[in-house]
Amino acid sequence: MSFMKSLLLAIIATLFLTYVFGASVIDWFNVDVYMDNELLEPVQAVSFAALFVVVLVIAALAIVLSVFGSIIFIILLIFGGALMLMLGMFWPIILIACAIWLVSRGGRQPAH
Repeated sequence: MSFMKSLLLAIIATLFLTYVFGASVIDWFNVDVYMDNELLEPVQAVSFAALFVVVLVIAALAIVLSVFGSIIFIILLIFGGALMLMLGMFWPIILIACAIWLVSRGGRQPAH
């Protein structure tokens, strides 16, 4: 399953579970939520909380992915730089080894 599909399913599941449990808690404990001196319905109160949580989850995911992406990018840069350094230092040896290999493989005769 792709990452975006998994993320979308997780967000939908979070919204659904938040709505179900939030509406139940609001009904059980008789909680009233007011906004600008106006009573919000339980569905609206839960949906505001669920959307806030989803925004926080997406922001946290972006931060985590950017941090790990940066670490992976830095590691790849270090290994790439080391590879280029080795190639730059040992290119004459690699060139001579390739020339010897090319000359020696073409001179073989099959046995009679």
